[in-house]
Amino acid sequence: MADNLNEESDYVPGKDELDWGYEEEWGLLFPAANGEYQSPINLNSREAQYDPSLLDAGLSPNYVVCRDCEVINDGHTVRILLKSKSVVTGGPLPSDHEYELHEVRFHWGKENQRGSEHTVNFKAFPMELHLIHWNSTLFSSLEDALGKKNGILIIALFVQIGKEHLGLKAITEVLQDLQYKGKNKIIPCFNPNTLLPDPLLRDYWVYEGSLTTPPCSEKVTWILFRYPLTISQLQIEEFRRLRSHVKGAELPEGNDGMLGDNFRPTQPLSDRTVRAAFQ
Repeated sequence: MADNLNEESDYVPGKDELDWGYEEEWGLLFPAANGEYQSPINLNSREAQYDPSLLDAGLSPNYVVCRDCEVINDGHTVRILLKSKSVVTGGPLPSDHEYELHEVRFHWGKENQRGSEHTVNFKAFPMELHLIHWNSTLFSSLEDALGKKNGILIIALFVQIGKEHLGLKAITEVLQDLQYKGKNKIIPCFNPNTLLPDPLLRDYWVYEGSLTTPPCSEKVTWILFRYPLTISQLQIEEFRRLRSHVKGAELPEGNDGMLGDNFRPTQPLSDRTVRAAFQ
């Protein structure tokens, strides 16, 4: 029995990792969450301003296949930590600056009518995934870039239900091994290119916001692709089977322990402008 317990205790939170949940008010522990330029937002497509200069230098990802990627259930989300150096340049980014892909995170609903963090004309999608990048031209690490001007780029993709997504199959087929918080798995191969919607990458919106999870640091450049990815109902069900707690944890009343509905409500746009790379 003790061996078994030992096996489950493979998650040690970082010393500066305060525990938080989606039911709580974040601004008390994480003052940045009270900022004026927070994410996510509702994207009103009619109010987005077409900016042809976004196409002067096309958005240009140079993503490479990741060998031995780590996939983690951290109790809040599923994370894919990338080991190989994938970068993106161009589009709204400062010229000659490279942004390195650090990880991919998923946000999903317990039902199909909700789950995405951003909404488009108040419509939510069942899932949204975030490709989190940091400016490796200016900074030495993701931590170093947090909250700094031009420090962080997040590329967001909406996900709809339809046919199976082959690129995400490498992830969804190991989720059964990550049922509990703190579980991780090394997968032999993952190709982040499969998450990009179309080869031209011209249909996107851009705005300045924040991380959508604590510490909610601002000065994040968001690129949201207009066209969603498609995954199957079976694939999203694999995410919905995950748990937000360690094995054997006692759950508070009213908490079913299932991981899902891990999205932050939309935040006020304030005086920000959303730009569009398409008309």
